[in-house]
Amino acid sequence: MAKSRADAAREFRRMMMWIVVLAVLMVIGSLAFEASQGVLGVPMALATIFGVFFAMLLGAGLCALAFFSDKSGHDETVTRATQRDEPEL
Repeated sequence: MAKSRADAAREFRRMMMWIVVLAVLMVIGSLAFEASQGVLGVPMALATIFGVFFAMLLGAGLCALAFFSDKSGHDETVTRATQRDEPEL
C-alpha cells in the first residue's frame, strides 16, 4: 500500500502543477478579454487576478484531492472503519 500512496502523492503533485498552469492561463485570458472590452484599471486587474486564480485553484484542487483520496487508499480505510460487523441471519 505504501507504493500506491507514494504513486498517488506523486500524481497529485503533477496534477496540482497542471492546475496552477491552467489557472495562470485562465487569468491571462480573462485579463486579455477585460482589456479588449475597455480600459482595465489596477483594482479591476488585481480583483480579476486573485479571483480567477484562486477560484480555479480551489475548484480544481478539491477535485484533484478527491482523486488523490481514492487512489491513495484513504477512502477504503474510512469505509472499513465505519462498517459494522453484523451477524448474518
